[in-house]
Amino acid sequence: MRIGAHLSISKGLPDAGRLAAGIGADTFGFHTRNPRGSASRAIPPEELRAWGDFQGQAQLGPLVGHLPYVINLGSERDIWDFGVRVVAEDLGRCDAFGAYGIVLHPGHHAPGGLERGIARAAEGVRAALQQAGARACLLCLEGMAGQTGEIGGRPEELGALITAAGSPPGLAVCIDTCHLFAAGWDIRTHAGIEAMLAAFDAAVGRERLRALHLNDSKFGLGSHRDRHERLGQGEIGRDGLQAVLTHPFLRTLPMIIETPVEEYAVYAEEIATARELAGGA
Repeated sequence: MRIGAHLSISKGLPDAGRLAAGIGADTFGFHTRNPRGSASRAIPPEELRAWGDFQGQAQLGPLVGHLPYVINLGSERDIWDFGVRVVAEDLGRCDAFGAYGIVLHPGHHAPGGLERGIARAAEGVRAALQQAGARACLLCLEGMAGQTGEIGGRPEELGALITAAGSPPGLAVCIDTCHLFAAGWDIRTHAGIEAMLAAFDAAVGRERLRALHLNDSKFGLGSHRDRHERLGQGEIGRDGLQAVLTHPFLRTLPMIIETPVEEYAVYAEEIATARELAGGA
């Protein structure tokens, strides 16, 4: 199993790697740039060399980035062009240091305009992938909690988006335990997980599920509220997370913890909890 947490790379990749190793992580997640804006940090060649040396020794990975929350490829406004540019740029930037994938919220649609929103988002994804060109870094659409106006709250919506984008091989899906639970999937048992996976298999193909965000949920099953909670302290609970962490398919995905902590060092406790629930893996 590869378990990590969401860390900052603002002080450099080697610094983030040392922090990950210090909290017992096998990997880590990161924001590709300012999560609430457009600013990005240039990564100089000497940092890439230092990161390559460090990663080779520490064997950290696969790294999973997260694109800014302000991107909305479902939009009809000028922000759509910004989103396409940022997705394309960050695929290239993250591919340069060997990131496994970067996660994108599929976007929001206008009231009553889900089909148009999906079509618009698919157009943006297709354009961004074309601009990014050949690369190993995956673009992972994130399954959402189903809040009002969100695209991606159901597997069928993600499947429709992928199909409309031309089903490119570099397009994947990241699932989030909090989002799944909030969307109505009872993942607290292996039977519930299998039901969820069957729906994703039919809509997008299980082979496209390539990453997992590991979070508890502050609110109950089917709440459609995206509020993460510390592992074992929310509505999914320890037994529910144990079902996730011992499931034979889910445990093969790189897992990134995004729970609310006041400082990164506390993620050591979260990772320890996850490993305990996984049976010491």
